[in-house]
Amino acid sequence: MPDYQESVVLVGFTSFKNSDEDAIQALQVAEDSVPPGYLQKHFASPTSLQQEYVQQGLANPHGHRYCSDNAYIHNDADVASVLEEAFTTLPSRKSFALWYAMGPVSRRPLPDMALSMHSDHYFALYTIWETVNDDDRYQYWTQDIMAKVEPHSIGQYLGDSDFQVRNTKYWGDEQGRRLMQIREEWNPDGRICGYLDHEDQSGAKGLRNKLQGEMVIES
Repeated sequence: MPDYQESVVLVGFTSFKNSDEDAIQALQVAEDSVPPGYLQKHFASPTSLQQEYVQQGLANPHGHRYCSDNAYIHNDADVASVLEEAFTTLPSRKSFALWYAMGPVSRRPLPDMALSMHSDHYFALYTIWETVNDDDRYQYWTQDIMAKVEPHSIGQYLGDSDFQVRNTKYWGDEQGRRLMQIREEWNPDGRICGYLDHEDQSGAKGLRNKLQGEMVIES
């Protein structure tokens, strides 16, 4: 946040309701549980999608260099401990880490959907810096954090992934198999560009859809 020199934890809740009264009621449980020692607090402040996009733009400035990664954290993990280093050692003031509580949607079955894997906890890193000379430093920090998070992860969201750096699990087991079978059937020569992992090792077969270190048995 631009108001502070040190990193801060920002907790935000947004409610979409038909009336102000319903929105306040929905947010009241969060207001009643605010811990002591907070720096700022705003309750039931009206906003709009346009304003939210403005804030998002400020958090993602133009003309900068970015390295992002993410993970779905296992439901049984000690999430605070797993993510503590990511949130407390951010390498620049403009970098930020996100945690989203995905429940209760994460407990609902999603048959035949592309987003076929999720957990109660979604975590993402957005490392931001300004000059090419710092590329190695900030990319290494991001990769080091994700290597430590990986053992507690069930996979990741494909949209913010760099397959040339880290390859993990992106779909449920059955959904991943079906997707790769379709690729092999309709694109056997790899004429349609695939996922471009490291040295394009996946080729026409597509991504392994396995966690790092997980054994793969070829049939």
